[in-house]
Amino acid sequence: MPTIRYERARLLARSHHTDPIARKVMSNGVATFDLTIDPRNLSKSELISVKVAMGLAGLVAVALGIIVLVWPAATLAIVAGLFGLYFLFGGVARVARGVFMTGATGGIRVLNILLGVLLLVAGIIAIRNPLNSLAVLGMVIGISWLVEGVAALVETAPDASKWFGTLFGAISVVAGISILLSPIDSLAVLVLVGGVFLVISGVSQVVMGFTFGRGARA
Repeated sequence: MPTIRYERARLLARSHHTDPIARKVMSNGVATFDLTIDPRNLSKSELISVKVAMGLAGLVAVALGIIVLVWPAATLAIVAGLFGLYFLFGGVARVARGVFMTGATGGIRVLNILLGVLLLVAGIIAIRNPLNSLAVLGMVIGISWLVEGVAALVETAPDASKWFGTLFGAISVVAGISILLSPIDSLAVLVLVGGVFLVISGVSQVVMGFTFGRGARA
């Protein structure tokens, strides 16, 4: 009977012991993938891998942000290369999380893989920058940060890292929108905005790595 099947699905969605890959959230009778990363559904090795990935991504962001800010007379090619490296590293980390984080839901794994591919493409475009255009680089950075920020807000874990994940997502969204809506006609402006964001977001990701999995609600 349809009613019985719906009730069984609703009860399974409420249970914390349901297979995390198959678990879905029922809303108004429609099944949707759960896109949050719940550390309770991850094995110890997966949990450590996510923490390390977050921490490394944060350290890379901080390092590149500082380099961007202090590099004397940085050219467009240098700045594009540094941002490209950031996106490439982030893309590889996201794809790896999506492929190997088997304890997560199918939705969050797909989200990580798609975002990872987007970041990889953004990194390649930024490094190659065939038109050698400041506008193209600004657009690539803005779109990537906007999408990454939305994804970070969606997947925020129900643990001690929640607030730092929300902070990272919010900053990323604001920075992405700012770059997309503001006319970037000066390399110095892009360097300042981008460098500051990389440092702040990097610190947030490092803290997320340390706190991920702590205080997860039962």
